[in-house]
Amino acid sequence: MSPVSGKTIVLGVCGGIAAYKAVEVCRRLVDAGAHVIPVMTKGAEHFIGRTTLSALASEPVQASLWDEDSPIPHTRLGQTADLVLVAPATARLIGAYAHGLSTDLLTNVLIATRAPVLVCPAMHTEMWEHPAVQDNIATLRHRGVHIVEPESGRLAGGDIGRGRLAGPDAIIASVEKILGPRDLEGRHVVVTAGGTREPIDAVRVIANRSSGKQGYAIAAEAVSRGARVTLITTVDLTLPVGVRPVCVETAAQMQLALDGVKDSADVIVMAAAVADFRPVECRTTKIKKADGVPEVLLEPTPDILAGLGATKHKGQVLVGFAAETSDLVANAQSKLERKNLDLIVANDVSQPGVGFQHDTNAVTFLRPGQALESHPLSDKRDVARALLDIVVGLLG
Repeated sequence: MSPVSGKTIVLGVCGGIAAYKAVEVCRRLVDAGAHVIPVMTKGAEHFIGRTTLSALASEPVQASLWDEDSPIPHTRLGQTADLVLVAPATARLIGAYAHGLSTDLLTNVLIATRAPVLVCPAMHTEMWEHPAVQDNIATLRHRGVHIVEPESGRLAGGDIGRGRLAGPDAIIASVEKILGPRDLEGRHVVVTAGGTREPIDAVRVIANRSSGKQGYAIAAEAVSRGARVTLITTVDLTLPVGVRPVCVETAAQMQLALDGVKDSADVIVMAAAVADFRPVECRTTKIKKADGVPEVLLEPTPDILAGLGATKHKGQVLVGFAAETSDLVANAQSKLERKNLDLIVANDVSQPGVGFQHDTNAVTFLRPGQALESHPLSDKRDVARALLDIVVGLLG
């Protein structure tokens, strides 16, 4: 279950061209199970209509202190919110909030609430860099307000610079981090993702069908729980906010990358599909069809997981994956024992919607001396949550 599920989020929208992004943020929060109450400033209505947000949110848009049945809407909203999110936040709103000025419904809500507040600024570069704006941001940070800083890129009017509202991915990730459990705070989590590619010649490789989606979902969930995350990956997917990537291609490169971080890791999750074999020789040029059918001799790759199991330090949690097409539990149990794992995640990739290339997964969790735990077909982020719930228990 998403950390925003069942939470009440007041979504404040200010008057800026980036207001259109608030529509996507609203939709994603509602899809994740949040109760979203939109509050628009008068300026916001120059950029998006009330009807749009009212249709997507959990309640109709509120925009005034005077047009609601409740005589004190700002107090009601401030008291019932689990989070107040402002996206986009203009320089005017930031200044008013920093100085305690209750100029409209949204600023009244911000001053009246004791819930966490997340502010996502958006404005032109010159405005963002102005000392007054920076002082106001510093003031809000000092008071414990969470800030998602703007990005660099194309701005209104064709200008290029810093000040563009952060993307919905970054905003949602910050919301999840604030509302989610902080049970991995201070922990270093290492995750591997994707399938390794072992070169045959200058063009061809031996590979597998792993997309890396499950590993990326685990990395995103670990960050949202407060972990410092290193993601060793062979694929080019959208990087979860706050994750440190290490890009590799072969099993040997993945092992080298792991050697550099394993000693500091509290948790290692080997979600990557590492090739079992590689060509003995890699041709430096392309093998030509005219030369006939080539003979490709293979040799085993390093058993990275077994090596980690043999050298893991006290208190470290090691998680492996077993992608099978038959005898799922028996094969996973054998791997769990042989490689000295604390947890193995087994999935039958021959089943519809499971494993490679899919956005969904169905898995069985196995631990030494514990009963099996099955997780039904669901989004890979849900699988990541279930996995890390078990990991937190193993960490004690």
